[in-house]
Formats: sequence, structure tokens, C-alpha cells
Amino acid sequence: QVQLVESGGGLVQAGGSLRLSCAASGRTFSRSRMGWFRQAPGKEREFVAGIAWSSGLTVYADSVKDRFTISRDNAQNTVYLQMNSLNPEDTAVYYCAAGSLGVLSRRVAGWDYWGQGTEVTVSS
Repeated sequence: QVQLVESGGGLVQAGGSLRLSCAASGRTFSRSRMGWFRQAPGKEREFVAGIAWSSGLTVYADSVKDRFTISRDNAQNTVYLQMNSLNPEDTAVYYCAAGSLGVLSRRVAGWDYWGQGTEVTVSS
């Protein structure tokens, strides 16, 4: 089993920054890839960024590329999402996701485990 706990969400002004954290536990094989999704009220959950744990390979959604950075700390079993130049369109609940070895899918169904989410609100 894999457990994922997100933290770091909050209220920030447009143009500001936040760093989200996802603490992971469980079998390493079951979390060979990690990612972040987000879901705004009334909208579908969408892919934000993903990272392969072993290689560090990253993939980003076009909407956040060059603004967000996903990274991992192997010693702490933690994945981060550094969010810069935030705008109100980034407002959503952000979810950490994990899956076994495979492609960094942009589809919700392509991931096996989910955290409970942390809310990010960006004011105008």
C-alpha cells in the first residue's frame, strides 16, 4: 500500500509562489512515478506534472510549463511542486498521485494512488 499526504496549500496573491509537498510511504515499486493533478470546482481533475522517481524524468502540462517545477527528495520520500508566477486560473485542489513503473500518464486512470488534496487559492 502507498500513502500520500499533501501539504503547503493556502492563499496567495497573483504573481506569488507556493511550494507543495507530498510525503509518500509504502512500497517503492508502487510509487515508481509520482505526479500532481489539480481540480477546480465543477471541473475535471487535470494533470499538472509528473516525475519518475529513479531517473528524475519530468513531464509538465503546457499550462504550467516554465512556471511550476516538480522535484523529489529521495532521502525524505517527498515530492515537491514549486509553483511560481501564480494566477487565479491556478486556483484548485491539488492532489498528489503515485503509480508503479510506467509512463507519466496525463490521465487520471493511469495512476494508482491518491492523496487527499491540498487547496490552493490565488487572489486577483
